[in-house]
Amino acid sequence: MARRRASRASADPRCPCGLGPALSQCCGRFHDGAPAPTAELLMRSRYSAYALGDAASLLATWDPATRPARLALDPAVRWEGLDVLRCTGGGLLHAQGTVAFRATYRGGVLEEDSAFRRVAGRWVYVGASG
Repeated sequence: MARRRASRASADPRCPCGLGPALSQCCGRFHDGAPAPTAELLMRSRYSAYALGDAASLLATWDPATRPARLALDPAVRWEGLDVLRCTGGGLLHAQGTVAFRATYRGGVLEEDSAFRRVAGRWVYVGASG
């Protein structure tokens, strides 16, 4: 994570999730430990973590019941864009939710319906649903 923080210190780049603001005002705060208020915002922050190569953030936001022991990210994968297609539940008052998305990377597309739930008041990624 130190590499990501160092790059942010020199300039606050645009957040990879596509919402628009600078990384520090968008997904960066979730990477730094703030709880995401909705499943969609957690999913966007996880996409940004993939784009930034931040495996620690991904593991920290994975449901303990489904989280792998370790996560090796491929540094050759270049994430290029994210489209949220729909959300079910996952709001401020929900305990579960799903987020359907399409993420493009150089050479391909990943589409998934991701399942999320709250654990100790924080949204966590459970896995692909359906």
